[in-house]
Amino acid sequence: MALTFDDLLDRARALPRGGRRAILGIAGGPGAGKTTLAECLVRELNGSGQPWVAHVPMDGFHLADAELDRLGLRDRKGAPDTFDAAGYAALLRRLREEAYGDVVYAPGFERVLEQPLAGAIPVPPTARLVVTEGNYLLLDTGAWARVRPQLDEVWFCELEEAERIRRLVARHEEFGKGHQEAVAWVLGTDQRNAELVAATRDRADLVVRGPVLPPGEARVR
Repeated sequence: MALTFDDLLDRARALPRGGRRAILGIAGGPGAGKTTLAECLVRELNGSGQPWVAHVPMDGFHLADAELDRLGLRDRKGAPDTFDAAGYAALLRRLREEAYGDVVYAPGFERVLEQPLAGAIPVPPTARLVVTEGNYLLLDTGAWARVRPQLDEVWFCELEEAERIRRLVARHEEFGKGHQEAVAWVLGTDQRNAELVAATRDRADLVVRGPVLPPGEARVR
């Protein structure tokens, strides 16, 4: 039987146990719908009451363009070695260990600037569930191997390939690339990353096929 959005809400809601904070990871290739699913889960779980769920994307750990230029990696932006994987794993560990302390600040990512922003996301002590999403949560090489042990569950977003590519091209165009440039990037750098991510699918606790969203929510990122 196909999963519904309510099924996912129930599963996420049950993750925090015994008063401790839980961390849910949502993985998947570029354009598969990770961010939209995470945002919908956080919004619906928090409802109109005291917020108890926080959203901390992996994208805040992109290396800045100046550092990518120094390393000669600018044309591979979005590949695993263009992120601070060790820093991301360390933040996840801190979120688990400091669940009753002060506010923990996480970096965000500005899509228009295509740059990380330090201290952009506050995670208050009241957050019992943290939802984090990104391409490489299930990667088991280098510092990325430190990420999975910090996550209570990881869900893998899987979207039909032609639709994933169409939406990814549209996203690049939305944030400033011309059509031909967007297509070239999606079929080049993004596709190499997508194939790497697809190979990690079997390590997920749950595969979410297609955009499983609440009624009226059609945008997938």
